Amino acid sequence: MEQKTVCEFEIRDMLPIGLTFVVLGIGLTYGLNVMSDVSSGMSTDSAEKNASLNAIEGVGKIPEKMPLIATVIVAAIIIGILVRYLLVRFA
Repeated sequence: MEQKTVCEFEIRDMLPIGLTFVVLGIGLTYGLNVMSDVSSGMSTDSAEKNASLNAIEGVGKIPEKMPLIATVIVAAIIIGILVRYLLVRFA
C-alpha cells in the first residue's frame, strides 16, 4: 500500500515560521554588510570587485521576496484551517 505524505500546519506553527524569517533576515543583513565591507577593500575594475558586486546584488534580491513568501505561508495556513473547519462542520 502506498502512503501519502501529508503536511499539516496549525496556528501554533506560525511562531517558529516567523522566527525563522526574522533570523533569516538578520543573517542576510549582516551577510550583505560583510560582503559590502570586503568589496570596498578591493581595487576598482578588478574581477574580484565585479564578482563581489554581482554577489551582493544577487543576495540582495532575497530579502525583497521575504514579505511575499511570508504572505503565502500565512495564507496557506489560514486556508488550511478554514478548509479543515468547514469539512468537519459540513461532513
